[in-house]
Amino acid sequence: MLTTVNRVLLALLGLVLLVGGGSVLLVGLGVRPPSWWVYEDRHDVLLSAARRTRWRDEGWWWPVVIAALAVLVLLALWWLASVLRRRRLAELLVDSRDGEGALVRGHALETALAAEAGALDGVDHAEAKLTGRRTAPSARLRLVLQPHGVPRDAVRHLADEVLAPARSAAGLARLPAAVRLRAVRHGARRVN
Repeated sequence: MLTTVNRVLLALLGLVLLVGGGSVLLVGLGVRPPSWWVYEDRHDVLLSAARRTRWRDEGWWWPVVIAALAVLVLLALWWLASVLRRRRLAELLVDSRDGEGALVRGHALETALAAEAGALDGVDHAEAKLTGRRTAPSARLRLVLQPHGVPRDAVRHLADEVLAPARSAAGLARLPAAVRLRAVRHGARRVN
């Protein structure tokens, strides 16, 4: 959905900039604008001194201007953060071996990878995220190891018992994975 919102907002912004810039260019070249347009000829300014200072002495004017600009800045920052944030893979193209292919929700594969990795010996908890393109995904896994868990064994079992079957089941040539390991932390308890 965020991709659709981005496209709509960018299209509207582009349309406004295109119409505004095109009208300034056409009026500057001598084309007469319609009578309702904001300026009339090539020597006219977009905002006259009277229009710029019209509301300056009103008590509500500056708080409204500052609030509107603050809202615009916050919306722009939210939009930038949402665009730059690493997204999860929404769907994965799976080779169904019949020439058609199938789409699998990325969250379903993430849940399966996390459940399988969490069931490994020495792993207390696991989280999985799929990133990349739907034809070439990559996995990011976080494993929380139990106190007796051996990192080397956990990574080997993860590669052999979780990632290889997932890659094979999805019909992928490769499924690169980044694994972060962490030891489980238990809070200190007072012993009487």
